Amino acid sequence: MLIMRATDVVMCIPSLIIIMTVVVLIGPSIYNVMIVLGILGWPGKTRLLRGQILSVRERDFILAARCVGVSDRRIMIMHVLPNCVAPLLVAATLSVAGAILTEAGLSFLGLGVLPPTPSWGNMLNAARSLARLQENPWFWIPPGLMILLTVMAINFIGDGLRDALDPRHQD
Repeated sequence: MLIMRATDVVMCIPSLIIIMTVVVLIGPSIYNVMIVLGILGWPGKTRLLRGQILSVRERDFILAARCVGVSDRRIMIMHVLPNCVAPLLVAATLSVAGAILTEAGLSFLGLGVLPPTPSWGNMLNAARSLARLQENPWFWIPPGLMILLTVMAINFIGDGLRDALDPRHQD
């Protein structure tokens, strides 16, 4: 109960605001952005895992295992956790796309990866002027297109994992 209340508190505050504040306080770098994204990435997966555990524990095979005298620890390790891994894996895959977009946005704002290090956000930031946008589209089209293609590819991988790992899923 305490973990879920902490999750609710963290999810109430917009994560981009927290990330921007922390990066401003500790300094912009790729390592700081990765650490903050990792720290703030847990609430959604925690809620998903809790929901999956609550769902799986009510299934008939759990009741059957209890009836034959299997211990709660063994039920958790052998039955509940394996049935919760697939949705968690898919959610983690899909959150990679969100992390890429967040990092590109922070780098565009100057709060992510610092300029000698290449980043799609830095590349888009370099093409901010109106003259560059109009006269030199090769400055902003390739990084924008690569962000789009990468995020879409990762989302398709997550969708494919969901279809492959969830036999009950019907489209």
